Amino acid sequence: MGDAEIIPLGTRGRPGRGSGNARPSSAARSLAGGPARKEPPTPEPEETVAPEAEVEDDVADVERPAVTTEERSPVAGITAGEWLGAFQFAAKELFGEQWEPQLARFLAFLRRRVTGDYVVDDYGFDAEVTQRFLMTALRPIAQKWFRIEVRGADNIPADGGALVVSNHSGTLPMDALMTLVTVHDHTGRHLRPLGADLVFRMPVVSSVARRSGATLACQEDAERMLAGGELVGVWPEGFKGIGKPYAERYKLQRFGRGGFVSAALRTGVPIVPLSVVGAEEIYPLVGNVPALARLLGVPYVPITPFFPWLGPLGLVPLPSKWLLEFGEPIRTDAFEDGAADDPMLVFNVTDQVRETIQQTLYSLLMQRESVFRGNSPAAE
Repeated sequence: MGDAEIIPLGTRGRPGRGSGNARPSSAARSLAGGPARKEPPTPEPEETVAPEAEVEDDVADVERPAVTTEERSPVAGITAGEWLGAFQFAAKELFGEQWEPQLARFLAFLRRRVTGDYVVDDYGFDAEVTQRFLMTALRPIAQKWFRIEVRGADNIPADGGALVVSNHSGTLPMDALMTLVTVHDHTGRHLRPLGADLVFRMPVVSSVARRSGATLACQEDAERMLAGGELVGVWPEGFKGIGKPYAERYKLQRFGRGGFVSAALRTGVPIVPLSVVGAEEIYPLVGNVPALARLLGVPYVPITPFFPWLGPLGLVPLPSKWLLEFGEPIRTDAFEDGAADDPMLVFNVTDQVRETIQQTLYSLLMQRESVFRGNSPAAE
């Protein structure tokens, strides 16, 4: 029996595995024979650990510094000088090297608006807002999108009253807006457009039109502004011009009864004919919905190759190449008094203006390289 292999208890019949404990039990050690081995004493640590209660008392007695909000903030430690430097860098990246005078002008503009220290004329025209916002918004469209080429801008009088008469086209009156920014950039003068009554019945459009210098296309307002030395713009074709089908592009419609000529004759101001090529192609009008137009109270509901099929995206104008030519002024101060009351004379002058614009349109169409291609004025 002394040579027999002894299997310790607790192995459950699995030799070599035992109970799984690192230390065998006392029963296992007694069965294995020999005196039970004593574990070596565990050495005592040099420093004894205080009881838990005593440790907590010691920690409680230590004063901890309070955590401030600045230490928790991700921008903690940034000085005022560093904030100022970051602001200056961002302003320079956004506005360029001349950001300081631009910021000063903008703050001065805000101060005037808050205090009411700005001028609005009898028609509601706000020259400062028009120049700072409307012209700034329209200028990139005129220069980059339509690449407008201007000819004969020196035919516009530098001062005094004058009447600019233009053809009208494009489904939406984009040509009127482009004429505003073009005249301002080439002469420094604000063109005061005469608008249809529909413009002043629309809630938001009416306010913007008044602020930008537009007024109702009536004889009294036209004569009053011309007599006051304003540069007035008129589009005698009206809705018949901008709403004509694409197949009739660049064919002038009737110029009404010649009311603009009567206003020019009574005030003795020159008439400057303007011919615009390029606006006919921005929204090619291929159809109309008369029943819906009558329901909505508008002259027409346009259908173009892209609208309404593409939704709001169809309202983006096509980037056609534009040519604007201001013709030689037609003087009216040489006529006798009472000429404005002569229907035949008014008709003849109206027909002369219309024919001048029509012939210029044909000439510009022959000179234009392509509908959507052409050199920009800067390139020339």
